[in-house]
Amino acid sequence: MQKSDSIMGSNDMKVKRKGSSKMAELIALHRVAESALPESQRICYDPYAVHFVDPETLEFARKNPEKTKAMREHYERLFPGLGNSIRARVRYFDDFVRAAAGEGMEQLVILGAGYDTRPYRIEGLKGNANVKVFEVDHPETQSLKKEKIEKIFNRLPDNVIYVPVDFESENIDQKLPGNGYDRSKKALFLMEGLVMYIPHKAVDEILSFIVNNSVRGSEVLFDYFLQSVVDGTSETGKNMRDFAAEQGEPFLFGIEEGAAEAFLTKRGFSRVQNITSEDYKRAYFHGVNKDRAVCSLLSFVHAAVE
Repeated sequence: MQKSDSIMGSNDMKVKRKGSSKMAELIALHRVAESALPESQRICYDPYAVHFVDPETLEFARKNPEKTKAMREHYERLFPGLGNSIRARVRYFDDFVRAAAGEGMEQLVILGAGYDTRPYRIEGLKGNANVKVFEVDHPETQSLKKEKIEKIFNRLPDNVIYVPVDFESENIDQKLPGNGYDRSKKALFLMEGLVMYIPHKAVDEILSFIVNNSVRGSEVLFDYFLQSVVDGTSETGKNMRDFAAEQGEPFLFGIEEGAAEAFLTKRGFSRVQNITSEDYKRAYFHGVNKDRAVCSLLSFVHAAVE
């Protein structure tokens, strides 16, 4: 995790990524922290996330609990509720994937896979030859991901296919079919923490591919920030926007509040369901977790191909 001493004032300049994704590691760190909580308290659980965080970061946290707590509180002030929303996102996507696997999903396409570990930890996916998993991501992040997976399991799983794609310059229709994706089989397309980092045109191209290359009943699930975060008009979201730019991964895409259903319907999807912060707060944060704040600027949405 790259530590930041300042928050930049603008992300107007597009920064070309160099090396593996810093944001992917930060998201893995959230999963590590949540997984360390008692089972009765944690929102999500990922036993493999720890392998994708810099050991020095983990060692610093172990040796400096007070400093770590101060840093956590600092970022909570900068990005109120965002950490809990990210952890709720992991849980919601986990639950959705489990349900799809139990309902006959034949293909899982994880776009912008980052350090997603679902193919290796979710029953119905891991080692299941009947479900083909495609991990699609930036070549540099994916290369490191494969190294880590081989180190953890001593091999790469037979049912996972790694497809390198730079979403800024390549289309998935150039890569997926040539790597075994079968448009005649039911698929779930997962985009966790992806669309906000790619241009509007790339989002449209991905959604067009899904609609035109998937059988009826296939689905897409992704999360998104409100457009006010991306354009900087949200005072709360401005710190998030500037921090992402500082990491070299600026926000490029958002959806206007209340417009997700119209956005996806216009692009050929149906059965659109938008999950707001109020929805996932109600679903996951109760009992001992009832006072944990969430971020109203991050929502999830899923839809079906008819």
